[in-house]
Amino acid sequence: MTHPTSFGLARAPLPDHEQKQTALNYLNEAWADARHDGVDGDCLAQASLFAAFAELVGTYGEDAVATFVEGLPGRVRNGEFSIALAKQ
Repeated sequence: MTHPTSFGLARAPLPDHEQKQTALNYLNEAWADARHDGVDGDCLAQASLFAAFAELVGTYGEDAVATFVEGLPGRVRNGEFSIALAKQ
């Protein structure tokens, strides 16, 4: 029995900003699917934050993540996470 051989080219890793944009696109699609299935936005947000912080702690450790989140209140107040809709 023979199996088809794949000679696909290995992809070079995307630059960091492209990886972040691609990840955001995947997350937006997952959120849209979950909302379509009736999952509440607040539940999605809390679950997403838990998963994100768990990943960060696993990667960088608790102290580094704790230091990172200390800066979040100012960033939230400065509008970094607000999505302004353009009014015409």
